[in-house]
Formats: sequence, C-alpha cells, structure tokens
Amino acid sequence: MLDHIGFTVSDFAAAKTFYAKALAPLGLALLMEVTKEQTGADEHAGFGRENKPFFWIGTGNKAKGGVHVAFSAGTRQQVDAFYAAALAAGGRDNGRPDLRPHYHPHYYGAFVLDADGNNIEAVCHAPHG
Repeated sequence: MLDHIGFTVSDFAAAKTFYAKALAPLGLALLMEVTKEQTGADEHAGFGRENKPFFWIGTGNKAKGGVHVAFSAGTRQQVDAFYAAALAAGGRDNGRPDLRPHYHPHYYGAFVLDADGNNIEAVCHAPHG
C-alpha cells in the first residue's frame, strides 16, 4: 500500500499555490509544512485530507524527467472540477476529462502538467457520476 509520494519543484511558493487550487476540488488541502531548519536541507509541503498528508512537494535536486501522480476522484464531476481548477491555476492541458476505455470501460480521467512538467491526473473508476 502506498503511504505517500513526494517530488521536488523548481518554484516552491508557486507550486504550493498551484496544488492548493488544483487539488481543492478533490477535497485535498495543504496540511503540513516542514522548514529547512527542521530538515537541515530542504522545505516540504504536504497535501492530503483527514489530517494525513500523503502528497508532498519540496525544494532540492530535481529528479530527471517528470513524474506522474494520479489522484482518486469519487465522481466524474470532481475530475472535471480538478481539470478546470488546475488550468485556472496555471496548469497546462495534457488530456481533457474523458473516458479512457483502453484502461478499462469506466476509466474517466483528466491530465494536466504543472510548471515543472509533472503529469498530474485525477481519475474516477465508477461506472457513472
């Protein structure tokens, strides 16, 4: 089971703002921040829900290539709202909300690229809604 994931970003302040806006339709919020003084090296911001941060961004050396992170959405409307919020927050389209039956018949997802080229997805697996 996956507990959490994290990756570095080139503009920490801008990325925090982007993810706060883009993830809000999925019920996720900024829950925790860790300072350079606390870690001895880099800053980190943890997003999640129910007092559990599981998606982390931070400063530091960037991994080669982008990463792909898919967030679970309870409804297709949440996928649509994520996509709209992410674009409004400065994300770039990487796949409009739609069914993607090549994954499975009910796979409804949307993809955006953040400022660092990371592919961020929201997906609903429910047959309707």
